[in-house]
Amino acid sequence: MSIDHDCGVLVIGSGAAGLTCALHAAEDSDVTVLAKGPLPAGSTWYAQGGISAVLAEGDTFESHEADTFAAGAGLCDPDIVRYTVEQGPECIEWLISLGVEFTRDDGAPSTPYHLTHEGGHAHRRVIHADDATGRAVHTVLLQQAAEDPRITLLPQRNAIDLIRLPTAEGRMRCIGAYVLDLASGQVEVFRAGAVVVATGGASQAYLYTSNPAGATGDGIAMAWRAGCRVANMEFTQFHPTCLYHPQAQSALISEAVRGEGGKLLLPNGERFLGRFDSRAELAPRDIVARAIDHEMKRLGLDCVYLDISHRPADFIREHFPNIYERCLALGIDMTREPLPVVPAAHYTCGGVCTDHLGRTDLGGLYAIGECAHTGLHGANRMASNSLLECLVFGRAAARDIATGRAWTTSLPRPRPWDESQVTDSDEEVVVAHNWDELRRFMWDYVGIVRSDKRLERARHRIDLLLAEIHDYYGNFRVTSDLLELRNVALVADLIIRSAGARKESRGLHFNIDYPEPADSARDTVLVPAPDTPRHPSESVGDPAS
Repeated sequence: MSIDHDCGVLVIGSGAAGLTCALHAAEDSDVTVLAKGPLPAGSTWYAQGGISAVLAEGDTFESHEADTFAAGAGLCDPDIVRYTVEQGPECIEWLISLGVEFTRDDGAPSTPYHLTHEGGHAHRRVIHADDATGRAVHTVLLQQAAEDPRITLLPQRNAIDLIRLPTAEGRMRCIGAYVLDLASGQVEVFRAGAVVVATGGASQAYLYTSNPAGATGDGIAMAWRAGCRVANMEFTQFHPTCLYHPQAQSALISEAVRGEGGKLLLPNGERFLGRFDSRAELAPRDIVARAIDHEMKRLGLDCVYLDISHRPADFIREHFPNIYERCLALGIDMTREPLPVVPAAHYTCGGVCTDHLGRTDLGGLYAIGECAHTGLHGANRMASNSLLECLVFGRAAARDIATGRAWTTSLPRPRPWDESQVTDSDEEVVVAHNWDELRRFMWDYVGIVRSDKRLERARHRIDLLLAEIHDYYGNFRVTSDLLELRNVALVADLIIRSAGARKESRGLHFNIDYPEPADSARDTVLVPAPDTPRHPSESVGDPAS
């Protein structure tokens, strides 16, 4: 028998977007926040660089907007960019008021905080907490949420699917979610007046990634199965510089290292980025990642090198203490020698289609953060705009929920989760094998550089894999590994379909069969079929009697 929970607002995801939304929503309602793993985890926790905002004298909103447009390669929504950029300073002040301690520079003329200069930005506008900004922000947001009596934090909860029921007007509405309690193995039913997915991106679809293990596109997959459109899934950002070392799993080397003078080198010590872009190391990430990929393939290299050892050792240790210690533990002293680096899947620029308040196509459902497509990033996210987006849209969604939420007492009660038709699996090795196959062919065929032939190969493989996963999912009790595989495979399918539909090269999507951008820039919008496969235990669109 499933366990039932009622909450005013259900937030699925405990990163910067989810916690920002929860803290603002708690001013008007009780809020339940679900974390797939432990609370201090997820992409926010590992974010290094910082948050972009107009804070310094001489910088302007117009400049920040122009830099965002340039990076986005013609696909940014001007209204959304302006809306986001103009709220940046206020969001930073909110974090400071909560107790986030950003790195200070009392000698600066116009702000007491140190601002870094990252790729694509015309000014120093990235406020940070040393090289562990995400951890500093996440720690304070978690502390504030834990102390708020109207917020309940529930770790070790893996959302399975959203629950939809028809309203009196005949339109479908999201009223909650089925959720697997990883500790007990039981499936719980959460009923809510509003549901917010803030589950992050899907870079675990690739063999090499800077993201933590939980970045499996859960919110995107759940929203798609619930009938929501997704857009621009072909734009996966590959971070140019992840540490290349057998023991350095997902070790990101911050953009700020290049911003503070780090140079990318070939093994012979030659700088090469100037041959690809006049901005060299300060070019946007898509250009830098493709340049590295080109040189690695041209010369048959395992990696290239990022060198900041020409800067004073004290400067390096002061500005990059966590990166320095992590590298030193692996036997690499970045004050004396270059770092071996490779590109890795880093950020999902597409996602669930939303408006400027985080509202999706499904009533009662919001999507915020990396899982959402707002129109801010276009074809390529500019460095440090992601945490800004989390703050802006987390607050916007909470305020909209407060104005139009339907209370749980007025909602029908969904059917409990029924496992009477499924059994325990005796073939869980299939999940591991399918996962490995998926990540390898996505890296080989849908990576930094693509072609029609590669995408066709990926299309054949994902079709077979999805059929196998669907059959497996329909016959066995759900596990966390199975849920993640199901979601990441679906999102991989959306990426492949989106990439195949774009007959040009733009931003993060580069196809050697169409090397030039089209005359006009258009979003790739995918629309789900009316009925998408779900679990046999679910009764969707039919309230409990």
